[in-house]
Amino acid sequence: MDTGNTGFMMICAALVFIMTPGLAFFYGGLVRRKNVVNTMMACVAIMGLSVFMWVLFGYSLAFGSDHGGVIGDFGWLAFSGVGWDAGPYSDTIPHLVYAGFQMMFAMITPALITGAVVGRMKFKALFAFIALWSVIVYYPMAHMVWGQGGFLAALGSVDFAGGNVVHISSGVSALVLAIYLGRRKGYEKTSYRIHNIPFVVLGASLLWFGWYGFNAGSALAADGLAAHAFMTTSVSAATALLSWMLIDTAKEGKPTLVGACTGLVVGLVAITPGAGFVPVWSAFIIGALVSPICYCMINLIKHRLKIDDSLDAFGCHGIGGIWGGIATGLFGQSSINSVAQWDGLVFGETGLFVAQVISILVTIAVAVVGSLICIGVIRIFTRLRVDEKDVMIGLDVTQHGENAYPSFNGFD
Repeated sequence: MDTGNTGFMMICAALVFIMTPGLAFFYGGLVRRKNVVNTMMACVAIMGLSVFMWVLFGYSLAFGSDHGGVIGDFGWLAFSGVGWDAGPYSDTIPHLVYAGFQMMFAMITPALITGAVVGRMKFKALFAFIALWSVIVYYPMAHMVWGQGGFLAALGSVDFAGGNVVHISSGVSALVLAIYLGRRKGYEKTSYRIHNIPFVVLGASLLWFGWYGFNAGSALAADGLAAHAFMTTSVSAATALLSWMLIDTAKEGKPTLVGACTGLVVGLVAITPGAGFVPVWSAFIIGALVSPICYCMINLIKHRLKIDDSLDAFGCHGIGGIWGGIATGLFGQSSINSVAQWDGLVFGETGLFVAQVISILVTIAVAVVGSLICIGVIRIFTRLRVDEKDVMIGLDVTQHGENAYPSFNGFD
């Protein structure tokens, strides 16, 4: 065991934790005044729910003894046997530290889904959906990709910090939920104004800050690979931010602050699966291309397909994660990280690229089927969508009895 690695990983776990409050500010700033409490409450509630479930049985299902390459068991129920000694996933840090680090991933991932349902989903239905989704989608995905004996890992696919497990799974599930719920009233006629841009900047900044723990921490040691992931993360985020500014300038004649924040987030998403596998120079390409890819897909989803993905959870995280997984298959190098069995397509080998494409397709299928199961179960007990009266009043008051801005009496 190594005290330096242990300290590093505990700090990284705390950094990943701050991403969920950061997401609350990011999403909260993007919505209308009357829905900001509801939007932020979704993230806060998940902070409690995810820890409770993870310690009780989630970690055991995700990382316990393998069953069919798909799921673990209940051997570590309530962290029984997860202690101060090294565990099976790292011999330099306590098993508790590894479990705690992964717990933060189980927290931020379902929170990403909430951005797609802003202003139209019952809180109790959303809470139940997240609980079921964690069991049906997240825990199996984490096991298949990162668990010992996992199906996708055995295929040779790689996912350094959560392209499949975090972003594609949540993004695709968000799209399914948005389609099921339908569009907000007056979606094509009403202007849904961003109510607090400083919140958006604060949230995006906290996300970038926390993402260093997210990606660098996935090296599981304070070593060169962590430093490499730290730098690829920085380059991709910065390049995507600049790329989105260029798009805004070309389309609207001026750059926007919200656009810049969106760009840095999609840059972080895109580099996540390959942060510890791709060379630094490729991070410029990954970041430069993810902004136009996501920008075009957001427009396609909202304006052509008329799908109300409120805060572009699929357009940013789903599409950004898919591009990141493909890019890892293009630029990955086994010389950077020996977990990769082959080099990427750019270097003349096809094995890694094919494995990445298969893993992406499997993740999409699991997310779609799992989300539909969750919806089907919840429908038995309650409607998912709020009444139109609640939409008009705002979900802050109808779902929580609170008002983020009690002195504000204007129209929203």
